[in-house]
Amino acid sequence: MHTAHSVTPAVTPVWKGLTLTHRAAEQISYLSLREPNIKGVQLDVKTSGCAGLSYTMNLVTEISTDVLMFSRNRACVFVPLKAMPYIDGTEVDYVSIGLNQMFKFNNPLAHQACGCGESFAVE
Repeated sequence: MHTAHSVTPAVTPVWKGLTLTHRAAEQISYLSLREPNIKGVQLDVKTSGCAGLSYTMNLVTEISTDVLMFSRNRACVFVPLKAMPYIDGTEVDYVSIGLNQMFKFNNPLAHQACGCGESFAVE
């Protein structure tokens, strides 16, 4: 079961949320357990690439007040409220492609992606 908790007490829009596959949750838990002060990962977007936006993921040691938390088992993903209009409804997966392993974002809001797959745009 996936749960979302608002760290901010302010009234916010109703979001569909973020889901984590079993593999993504396992990898986030693995990354989080490597150091005792890691609380999880933060998923955000930044302006980048030919299509306009790209995903960023960083380890979190302190939880800010303007985020939503999504969890599965022991894995926690923190998303800044400002990023939710761009990634609401996204499924986060962890995949193996050849010798590479990476997080993959299945974002229903992404209507355009650049040729190299590094950036996306929403309508």
